[in-house]
Amino acid sequence: MSALDTAVRLTYLLAAACFVLGLHLMHHPARARRGNQLSAVGMVAAVAATVVLVADSGTVTRVGWLTLATGTAVGVFAGLYGARTVQMTAMPELVSLFNAVGGGAAAIVALHEVARLSARITAENGVPVVLDVLIGAVTFSGSLVASGKLHGLVPGRPLVWPGARLLNAGLGVVALAAGAYVATGAANLTILLVAAVAALGFGITMVLPIGGADMPVVISLLNACTGTAWPWPGSSSTTPC
Repeated sequence: MSALDTAVRLTYLLAAACFVLGLHLMHHPARARRGNQLSAVGMVAAVAATVVLVADSGTVTRVGWLTLATGTAVGVFAGLYGARTVQMTAMPELVSLFNAVGGGAAAIVALHEVARLSARITAENGVPVVLDVLIGAVTFSGSLVASGKLHGLVPGRPLVWPGARLLNAGLGVVALAAGAYVATGAANLTILLVAAVAALGFGITMVLPIGGADMPVVISLLNACTGTAWPWPGSSSTTPC
């Protein structure tokens, strides 16, 4: 591992710590502004580290850089617009939606890398691939349900039905078993898609039985667990949180 790789990984770790501490500070109104600022610093550091890593790899074309710049501009505009126009009482819903985007992005990047590098997926880099897909998919679906409960699109009361726990456990077992198979180095995109679908279902069945009053806690947990894809051998992709 080069000095640059080490520095980037440490930056990602620092960024993740900023996110968790920022969420903790947001639990109290008097410290919420500081929490937001700390989280923003973490995200800037993570994005900057990713740009440096991608630039060092030399694999991105001019069109690729233009695409990245355009996507960044669109994301910045959407984020600013959403944050400035949303009511304070609806802020948890917005945070949940942003969190869903992060988890979904991590899962999609991992699936794309398996499709692109299937011949070079090994047990070493298969583990972060699987973690990205599983945690990212659970975060995506779970955050959407949490946002729906807060907005009233999904009933805020705990939704429980006969066999709910069995279904939840079954989806978890399928997701973990399929993920474990891919993590051994068996680069099977179909099996990884099965794991992703099961993880999506698990995120839904995990959040539905929880009452709406506890959704901020659920959102914080999902946000803290959002997958981070480290650069894998032979890959130029990194997806911080």
